[in-house]
Amino acid sequence: MKKVLTITTALSVILVSADVMAAGFHLREQSAAAQGNAYAGATAGAEDNSYTYYNVAGLTRHKGTSFTGGATYIAPKATAKKVRGEDGNRDADVHNVVHAAISPNFTISHQINDRLFIGLAGNSPFGMITKYDQDWVGGDHGITSDVKTATFTPMAAYKVTDKLSLGAGMQIQYVWAHLTSSKKPYIGSVRADGDALDLGYQLGALYEFNDATRVGIGYRSEIKHKIKGDMSASTTPAMGPYHDLLNQDITVRLTTPAMLSMGAYHDINNRWAVMAEYQRVFWSSFQHLKFVSKDGGYVISQVNEKWRDTNFFAVGTSYMLDEQWKLRLGLGDDQSAVRYSHRTPRIPDSDRIWYTIGLGYQYNAQLAFNVGYTYIQAHKASLNTKLTKNPGKNVTAEYDNSIQALAFGFTYNF
Repeated sequence: MKKVLTITTALSVILVSADVMAAGFHLREQSAAAQGNAYAGATAGAEDNSYTYYNVAGLTRHKGTSFTGGATYIAPKATAKKVRGEDGNRDADVHNVVHAAISPNFTISHQINDRLFIGLAGNSPFGMITKYDQDWVGGDHGITSDVKTATFTPMAAYKVTDKLSLGAGMQIQYVWAHLTSSKKPYIGSVRADGDALDLGYQLGALYEFNDATRVGIGYRSEIKHKIKGDMSASTTPAMGPYHDLLNQDITVRLTTPAMLSMGAYHDINNRWAVMAEYQRVFWSSFQHLKFVSKDGGYVISQVNEKWRDTNFFAVGTSYMLDEQWKLRLGLGDDQSAVRYSHRTPRIPDSDRIWYTIGLGYQYNAQLAFNVGYTYIQAHKASLNTKLTKNPGKNVTAEYDNSIQALAFGFTYNF
């Protein structure tokens, strides 16, 4: 019985590891210009073609052929404090739980005629790296979570009238995951690796009341991934017939969430502009995660999750310092998908406030540059693994989380 419980714990560790993808780690950082305004008005602004990530219909505002490229350096800071194990004894704080990463993006667009526009975008909309010390007290709940995505979106937009534009795109999304846990009796260390390539879609509409005011709506569909990979454990001979259970090819079904965004943009005069944004992320599509044998003959293990849909609100303003320089400011409120009773060491997530500033420089008619800086202050996050009802030693902790992000982008009009 002890061996069976240990196996269940190991399987649950891997399952909990995998949900890092679906726990609210959506990377909004796909446009240096939009980042300066905390993505306020991202579905309506269409200031360069990188905004098509938020609303594909914005393609119709970009004449000729245009290329935008950029990257965002995302530096999270998460410290686990007041860590206590199952025995109630205080354990050492764990620093640098979440690791920094770079999220690249590009968009190229081309005008076919006065009505029809096409484009191709590439970005990384989901991802995270968390890593604990090998000997930390919550090791059987996970050590390393490294999840990356790459999405390519061919798209098109059509100007139905002089005021209304509609657009659509197909998301081609690749996901890769590498997950580990600490050593356990009989099992040793456990790891899982897998990847998948699946499809989704994107829709958008943009309505321009006049040259100064426009509104937009954008929708990105959920993508149902069937991740194929392998699970392995450094088992000992004492495991006997359970060795095959923990060392085999597996499949995992994982759904990334749909997102609905609505925004407004208004030029007050030739210097000042204001904008606002609302986004709903449908994390509730992720209710459970199953590990299934490669042939689908049986479910190895399952963890039920109860993520909630989240809201994101943002307001922003821009000011033209002169004919070339633009200053951007923004403020956002971001809700966590993870509630206290479902928080795990893999996902030290909480509600957060965004503070952003950006600067744009129009070098000439063809070339423009944008930089954006974000400081995200997260609320304190408490952890009690006993509440999650996942096998493993009980761990309690408090997390201090914050994120800094620096983005750079350029646009060249051919």
